Amino acid sequence: MKKDDQTDKRLSRRNFLKTAGSAAAVAGLAAGGIGISSTNAQAVGDALPKKWDETYDVVIVGSGFAGLAAAIEAKNAGAKDVVVLDKMPVHGGNSIINGGDFCAPGTKLQKENGVEDSPELMLKDMLKAGSYLNHPELARMVAYHAKEAIEWTESYLGARYTKLNYQGGHSVKRANGTINSSGSEVVNKQLAKARELGVVIQLRTKLVKFLSNNNGRIVGIEVRKNYKFPDESTGKTAFIKAKRAVVLSSGGFSRDLKLRQIEDPRLDERFESTNHPGATGEALLAACTANAMDVQMDWIQLGPWTSPDEKGFGDVPLFCEPLVGYGLMVNPQTGKRFFKETGNRKERADAIILVGHPVIIMGDSYAVNKQVVPGRLKGAMDNGAIKKFDTLEDIAGNYNIPLDVFLKEVSRWNSFVEKKQDDDFGCMIFKDARPTVVPPFYVARLWPKVHHTMGGLVIDKNAQVMGFDLKPVKGLFAAGEITGGVHGAVRLGGVAMADCIVFGRIAGTNAAKEKPWG
Repeated sequence: MKKDDQTDKRLSRRNFLKTAGSAAAVAGLAAGGIGISSTNAQAVGDALPKKWDETYDVVIVGSGFAGLAAAIEAKNAGAKDVVVLDKMPVHGGNSIINGGDFCAPGTKLQKENGVEDSPELMLKDMLKAGSYLNHPELARMVAYHAKEAIEWTESYLGARYTKLNYQGGHSVKRANGTINSSGSEVVNKQLAKARELGVVIQLRTKLVKFLSNNNGRIVGIEVRKNYKFPDESTGKTAFIKAKRAVVLSSGGFSRDLKLRQIEDPRLDERFESTNHPGATGEALLAACTANAMDVQMDWIQLGPWTSPDEKGFGDVPLFCEPLVGYGLMVNPQTGKRFFKETGNRKERADAIILVGHPVIIMGDSYAVNKQVVPGRLKGAMDNGAIKKFDTLEDIAGNYNIPLDVFLKEVSRWNSFVEKKQDDDFGCMIFKDARPTVVPPFYVARLWPKVHHTMGGLVIDKNAQVMGFDLKPVKGLFAAGEITGGVHGAVRLGGVAMADCIVFGRIAGTNAAKEKPWG
């Protein structure tokens, strides 16, 4: 490679990091005229159907953590008829493939493990990671109600959490891991409870548009029934009336390549996504055309723990994350560490992108057997994303790592582990961590994938959606990843479950209390 080409490449990477996640001066969708035109449109209302095909007190769009929490609490708050709609053929969205870490302060698992924590500390961590762009009132709601939310999933739903994990960027271990290391432990119990309460679940039902009356109140939605994702020619038009309110909890837009590139042009085909295929943004755009305001849409998170050697989310993230603070991350080209393993998601993803090629994370048998769920280890070993080696020399040979440098770097890391202090990068090394010396060794390659969209609809602490006129959009609530402002620049790992369930419960309760129209 010529010197000029090398310089251009370095500058390109620097520019990527320099501008990564920088908030737009004007919200992308609002600047595009959506807010102005939709506000005017709402003044005259929509042409409502002469006859509604279905009528419910509360209509919920999305069947993940937030949507199912909203459905349950809407019924508990007195809503007679509640329906949950999802465009996909299966329920759960991203929540059901979530890694199962629920961050909350002061939990039973923390007390059992001698971890001191508080809502104040969790809020402090959220704000710091979010570059203080979090809407403080929303972040506070999550931090101060997360414990209540996780206890609700335990005592009311029967969900089980068995292992206390660490997620990068947190001050302490506060990620309560589900018994199966999956969000399905909670989602499936939510679904069972919702059905027990009489909630109607409709799959293959896609939201097309919101319908409002002459006062700008959301009164229902137009959908396509028997929609077969992603074929936009499928489905039969139907109109569903919401007597009290609609709750939008349809998730983010990490899989919507066009929309995410409008907000961040760098996130092209080079960056795969961890999300389920239906994580597209049409429901969010439909809300914006109904006068719902968007915020911080260009803050898009990449997961630093994903592997280029498996599709989607895969198993490597649940190998990588338990190893931070126990094993080291190395640039195979140099044989050296390049960043602190316990940094938050944006910090680590940016560092890997700056390296310019996949890096490796490794752990010895002590760390892996202690920290990693056996099923996840087997899954990634079976698909080849995690490899096992008898010696450090074998690792170096497989990844073309300069051997002498690599051996010295592992030795240096081990000295840091022994004294519980990383002099090079300030990695948090846990008390029960030990030097990486016990064979066999396990290694995975890492390259970031688009994981979470921090931006979305503006809500207040009551989960009420706000309009471009800075007033509440009557009859519309939202919760979960489709909302913005909670996390600011960076969502900390394990806080998604807290966010979704805290605000899902609030949205459902308040939607049920809305005065019926018509």
